[in-house]
Amino acid sequence: MTLRIEMITFDCVDPDALGAWWTEAIGGDLNAVAPGEFVMLSSEGRPTLGFQRVPDPTPGKNKVHVDLHAEDKEAEVARLVGLGATETARNSFGPEFEWVVLADPEGNAFCVS
Repeated sequence: MTLRIEMITFDCVDPDALGAWWTEAIGGDLNAVAPGEFVMLSSEGRPTLGFQRVPDPTPGKNKVHVDLHAEDKEAEVARLVGLGATETARNSFGPEFEWVVLADPEGNAFCVS
């Protein structure tokens, strides 16, 4: 038996709005499988992102997050902040491996390197 990653799913309060935000951030096709309850963001060559409604936001720090790569990290961070993300930290393992931690509009952490 071989397993493959089907989807990375975010618990959220408003799946339609959060799915639309991620579509604007990274592109792809948004499919409202169950509007207001569950939407999926798909694009060729990347894992599908799912957004499912939960009654309360998940407390605490994400145990799983999305890592994005950009040719121009600073320009991409500025664009994402302009869309409504919040920069929460900057980290590095030396000058060759630096990344910026951001949060989407519902507070889900993701990184840009």
